[in-house]
Amino acid sequence: MKNRPRILISGGGTGGHIFPALAIADACRRRFDAEILFVGAEGRMEMERVPAAGYPIKALPVAGFNRKNIFKNFSVVMKLLRSMRLAKKILKEFNPDLAVGVGGYASGPMLKAAQKKGIPTLLQEQNSFAGVTNRLLASKAAKICVAYTDMERYFPKEKIVMTGNPVRKTLLESGMSPAEARKAFGLKPDLPTVLVVGGSLGALTLNESMEAAVKPLTEKGIQVIWQTGKSFLPKAEKAVEGLEGAVALPFIPDMNAAYAAATLVVARAGAGTISELELLGKAAVLVPSPNVAEDHQTKNALALSSRDAAVLVPDKECREKLLPTVTELISDPSRLEKMRGAILKLALPDSDEKIADEIAQIL
Repeated sequence: MKNRPRILISGGGTGGHIFPALAIADACRRRFDAEILFVGAEGRMEMERVPAAGYPIKALPVAGFNRKNIFKNFSVVMKLLRSMRLAKKILKEFNPDLAVGVGGYASGPMLKAAQKKGIPTLLQEQNSFAGVTNRLLASKAAKICVAYTDMERYFPKEKIVMTGNPVRKTLLESGMSPAEARKAFGLKPDLPTVLVVGGSLGALTLNESMEAAVKPLTEKGIQVIWQTGKSFLPKAEKAVEGLEGAVALPFIPDMNAAYAAATLVVARAGAGTISELELLGKAAVLVPSPNVAEDHQTKNALALSSRDAAVLVPDKECREKLLPTVTELISDPSRLEKMRGAILKLALPDSDEKIADEIAQIL
């Protein structure tokens, strides 16, 4: 390996893609003092989050295909062609030793251009149902790092390495007791607490379900920490007004404390969230988003619920079932303990280091 390898990391669109990408970048910088360049999609979340984490990023004007109306895809094709030209230019200027793709719009044209130029590529697939971009890139990838078993359904078996999904290191270094964490949110230290989190933008089904459930929960002595996203905050604040034991926040900057406070977590079933729950050993109710490609969140959630490591509530049943499901689980501490044990067994720690090991071998 040369003294300072140059590594290009491409992908994003959601926190589920960005946080693993940043964890991989941190491991490469720690291990090899690598020079790193990110490539993301114009206007997407990575364009803010990556520079905030201290890494340079370039944007491609790429967008997703409209699957419902094929006639609206002319502009998408034009953006894709522009992105492919830009990707070649970025490769020429940065001249990476390796390109890493984490899924998301930008990784398609960027990794394809790298493969055409003979630059080795490594893919990181977060979900139990592989994304289209990674499937298209798989045949020419050097390694494919995955978090679930049976991924040879999508990828060449000899290229697959089971690493798990990298999560933010800070999440695993909290050290707060549940009592301390609850006090940090202004809650009572000794009452069971439910953390409801719908991703960084909130989730409408979870929010509307909690709007109806938050008062009955607090009346039963169950506390609620509710991350709403910005747009739902006014409704959520109205719902918790005058209630003791309920906090509504647009965004939770300190997820360490939120997880530490939680007796039970209610969340979507994105791969990043599931990896965090596994590593922290948190009992969870998973409500898969129906608005994701190929319904991969349901497949993620089934991988846990089929092993009694979580409870799956379908999105369309959430408004009706969330309150009784949460109430029943909180009133059954032995079941919660079994769920914690089962989900901990699925955890794959040190994923960032394992991926860095694969990168080292390729370099």
